[in-house]
Amino acid sequence: MTEPSATGRTEVAASPAQVYELVSDLPGLSRVSAEFERGRWLGGVTAAKVGARFRGHNRNSWRRWSTTVTVTAAEPGLCFAFDVAFAGVPISRWRYDIEPSDTGCVVTESTWDRRPGWFKPVGDLATGVRDRVEHNRLNIERTLAQLKQAAESSDASA
Repeated sequence: MTEPSATGRTEVAASPAQVYELVSDLPGLSRVSAEFERGRWLGGVTAAKVGARFRGHNRNSWRRWSTTVTVTAAEPGLCFAFDVAFAGVPISRWRYDIEPSDTGCVVTESTWDRRPGWFKPVGDLATGVRDRVEHNRLNIERTLAQLKQAAESSDASA
């Protein structure tokens, strides 16, 4: 796989299992994500597993769009990853890698822009984002900060 187009890391004072639960659970992910608003599992699936699909609903300001998402990795406490498509066109790949640390875990969120060149203007118009790489970099920073806060708050109350 090529280098991600955007990536970020943060230390989280919560267990790898707890962080995995947040990012692999659709309501949990929507709670911490900068752009993912909500999702619904498709085909009778109720939890993350490789090959499972969900409909993702995203937002940027007043713009909203839906995508079809396929889970590509679902290793509790280690990794959650998925590919995003719109009308069969590959859009992106997202991955959360979770490594144990002395104080909890380190989470790395990465994304790969997989849009074909001809699709980029369509995506820019639909999402209101002209520089998707920079936008995703900033969203990753925001998502990781919110993930850290949510996981550490949950950990404190457990």
